[in-house]
Amino acid sequence: MDATPELLADLRRDVPPSTFLETYPDVEETLEGLNRRGVRMAVVSDAWPNLPDLHAGLGISHFFEAYAISAVLGCNKPDPRMYHHASTALGLAPAQCLFVDDDPGLVTAAIRLGYAGRALCRDSAVSGVPSITSLTQLLDLSFEY
Repeated sequence: MDATPELLADLRRDVPPSTFLETYPDVEETLEGLNRRGVRMAVVSDAWPNLPDLHAGLGISHFFEAYAISAVLGCNKPDPRMYHHASTALGLAPAQCLFVDDDPGLVTAAIRLGYAGRALCRDSAVSGVPSITSLTQLLDLSFEY
């Protein structure tokens, strides 16, 4: 069976990110709350180069001033270049930044580099590294380092 031009066109059409991705319920509330407080934010991610476009499709890209993306930088977390790329883009020293990740080991690496850190462990807090169980807990923190 040959593919029709219509089928081929359907296979090539762009699909909005919100069709196949969604954020956790606490993401937008937390980003909006931090933004209202003037907290500057960047993304540090072992991800693909189009992550900013995906965030735009989800309506959250405007919260982030910078992206440190492994596929663009050619290194992965916990390489210090990942963390430093984001803090440098924000014009902040590591001690002025809070790194949040769902991998406690990557948070530990950031802390060793002089960043504050929180491991996001949605099921339960972990020991050995500062942790939170919901992003909304970030709203309770003071961001004046």
